Amino acid sequence: MFKHLRKWFVTRFWEHSRQRTRLVSKDGRCNIEFGNVGAQSRMIFFVDIWTTVLDLKWRYKMTIFITAFLGSWFLFGLLWYAVAYIHKDLPEFHPSVNHTPCVENINGLTSAFLFSLETQVTIGYGFRCVTEQCGTAIFLLIFQSILGVMINSFMCGAILAKISRPKKRAKTITFSKNAVISKRGGKLCLLIRVANLRKSLLIGSHIYGKLLKTTVTPEGETIILDQININFVVDAGNENLFFISPLTIYHVIDHNSPFFHMTAETLPEQDFELVMFLDGTVESTSATCQVRTSYVPEEVLWGYRFAPIVSKTKERKYRVDFNNFSKTVAVDTPHCAMCLYNEREARAQMKRGYDNPNFVLSEVNETDDTKM
Repeated sequence: MFKHLRKWFVTRFWEHSRQRTRLVSKDGRCNIEFGNVGAQSRMIFFVDIWTTVLDLKWRYKMTIFITAFLGSWFLFGLLWYAVAYIHKDLPEFHPSVNHTPCVENINGLTSAFLFSLETQVTIGYGFRCVTEQCGTAIFLLIFQSILGVMINSFMCGAILAKISRPKKRAKTITFSKNAVISKRGGKLCLLIRVANLRKSLLIGSHIYGKLLKTTVTPEGETIILDQININFVVDAGNENLFFISPLTIYHVIDHNSPFFHMTAETLPEQDFELVMFLDGTVESTSATCQVRTSYVPEEVLWGYRFAPIVSKTKERKYRVDFNNFSKTVAVDTPHCAMCLYNEREARAQMKRGYDNPNFVLSEVNETDDTKM
């Protein structure tokens, strides 16, 4: 038992130590932080307060939501109490029978807070009300009503916008756990599978990739996270995808591909991160969303292809089996892209034949040495 625990611990520790640093996690989150941001730059976030509030986490957003309402109610409660105190409407001043208060039935701070709450949320129980005795109370009533509408509009709009953000729609778009390299259509290709878990479509879908790696320029400059465009297509192209069923997208490894000089043995030793992007418009809300994921060399399998996932049922329906979504099958694959292209070129030359430029045709005269 202790041997199994030790083996499990060593395996986990080894896998953890070999984990590469990702810029984009598998679920699309960006692993980056900003340091030494000046105070003046931080003030820009308050200028764009709407985006700042939308980007906040739910716990912070709800804290601001509750604080905004409770704080405004209590602040105006203090102001109503101050109006009643200045006008000597409170019971401790022993007002006369003919005294007309600014606000009826405010007897203390608690009743002032309740009147502030009723005013701002327009409850209107009818027990406490403003009289025409004080212009200050009328002005304060108008000001609190306008400010209350602004707070309601901003906070309710922020929560509604947070709920309806297309980022949640992106959670129902999933990529395969691994990418594979195998032959497709006679060419060596890098293949990735992507699926839409909802029946509603993504309109105008566009898929592409970025290869992130550290490069050194001829001038000796080291560029971390240098980006190289990777074109991915399906049989119909890479734009306006008919995304009703899982698609297998592929990148042709040709002479212009950064994977051309990699082999099955050297691939795990490479240091790169392949980031995939899928942009589209949500059919039901017309909002644009983006789905991201990434693959490191350990997640690219050389010599495999994806198992079939779509089949027909007896009821004449198409069935998608997501148990095979990330399942791979080993297939015969060339050792490297250069090997495949050299082999194809050699076969083509054999069919064409060769012309020998040193070949010279010489005529031979036959002589008869036999005498009759």
